[in-house]
Amino acid sequence: MQNKKPTSFNLKTRIRIILDEEIALGPGKTDLLEAIEKKGSISSAAKSLGLSYRRAWDMVDTMNRSFKEPLVLGAKGGKKGGGSTLTPMGKQLALVYRKMEKKAFGAVQKEWTLVESLLNTKNRP
Repeated sequence: MQNKKPTSFNLKTRIRIILDEEIALGPGKTDLLEAIEKKGSISSAAKSLGLSYRRAWDMVDTMNRSFKEPLVLGAKGGKKGGGSTLTPMGKQLALVYRKMEKKAFGAVQKEWTLVESLLNTKNRP
């Protein structure tokens, strides 16, 4: 007889702000903003999130083009290296996005309780 792992499940609300055909801001881009704030560079932030530098740079470029002001500013390399920082708007949008996520999650709790009670948690591989 095999030991079966306990089934785990949860709910994730995902908000995406779409401008034309591009995701201007979403959970991954917000993760990247927070990592840039913490690590001080796009490269270090990308590495901490398991992204290629190119993918992270593309995400930053999309965000910077999508808003009235850039969200991330970069410094050119040199003896001390480059680096990146969030602008005040970048910091504000990261915080506002997380607040929106929490509100969205709270808004569906009643329905989630029903869905949760109907999930089949037995005999799962």
